[in-house]
Amino acid sequence: MNSTAPSSPRRSRPLALLGVTLLGPALLGLAGCADPGSAADDLTPVNAGSSASSAAEFNLSPEQDRFTSDASADAQALVPEEVSADGKLSVAVSPFAAPLALYATDNTTAIGNEVDIAYALAQSLGLEAEVIPVAWADWPLGVESGKYEAVISNVTVTEERKQKFDFASYRNDLLGFYAPSDSPISEIKEAKDVAGLRVIVGSGTNQEKILLEWDAENTKNGLDPVEFQYYDDDSASTLALQSGRADVSFGPNATGAYKARADGETKLVGLVDGGWPKKANIAVATKKGNGFAAAAQAGLNHLIDNGTYGKILDRWGLTTEAIEKSELNPPGLGS
Repeated sequence: MNSTAPSSPRRSRPLALLGVTLLGPALLGLAGCADPGSAADDLTPVNAGSSASSAAEFNLSPEQDRFTSDASADAQALVPEEVSADGKLSVAVSPFAAPLALYATDNTTAIGNEVDIAYALAQSLGLEAEVIPVAWADWPLGVESGKYEAVISNVTVTEERKQKFDFASYRNDLLGFYAPSDSPISEIKEAKDVAGLRVIVGSGTNQEKILLEWDAENTKNGLDPVEFQYYDDDSASTLALQSGRADVSFGPNATGAYKARADGETKLVGLVDGGWPKKANIAVATKKGNGFAAAAQAGLNHLIDNGTYGKILDRWGLTTEAIEKSELNPPGLGS
């Protein structure tokens, strides 16, 4: 664990996010609908309260030995000619947040859950995956211009985004509460469960928005207020949690799970829908109106049916976020 002294907690007011989850460069500031670069480490055991094992469980080398899939004739038939013409599927990923996408130990090869999904999806469509690492903020223009045929980068479906892109869902957007492995806290399910706790949360994120609403409800009901703690980097927040200066952290479950499983120092004690009180969907984003989203949906459902999808999520510790079927343009946040 990094021995650097943590920066002082600081209070701030939330940004107006219209219910959209953010993923920023610092692990705490992320959430499913935004830049994954901020949600950097999180794969934990599926069961709440279980503590993790060793980082050795994750293959971070360039040689990934990925799970493969056969092609689906039905899905192939839905691929637009403009996409299938060159036999390749160009997919933008943002390799800055384990376990979603990150660089391997060679600092060149993109790996992670999103990358594995990209390769398997291409195979289900009879295409060759061309995975292109990009800054998260660059994907919208790239997809609109046709530079990338799809983006698989922890993008949450919102009604605003649906005006410009089509989507095929592939994961539930979940937020997780994580406590030290030896903490007496065992379950957080609703507002009253956070009363009086010292909670690390990212400023201006959807998780902060949810926590503020819960805190307001508790105050109204005469319960103790939450102590909000904000840190400038993940090392500082980790040290605050492990030293007992904070009780729990609240952020994207994917990154929290990875971190818990990698170092064994934290445990999952609660899950909340990323769009609380609504369900939020993570989806493949495609160019609006070109028809490829339907092909992606069919390809993803083929991966679900043949078991490849489940194997990929299990490999990266994301089984908790699995879906039963892919949806085309599911309801988005902000509706």
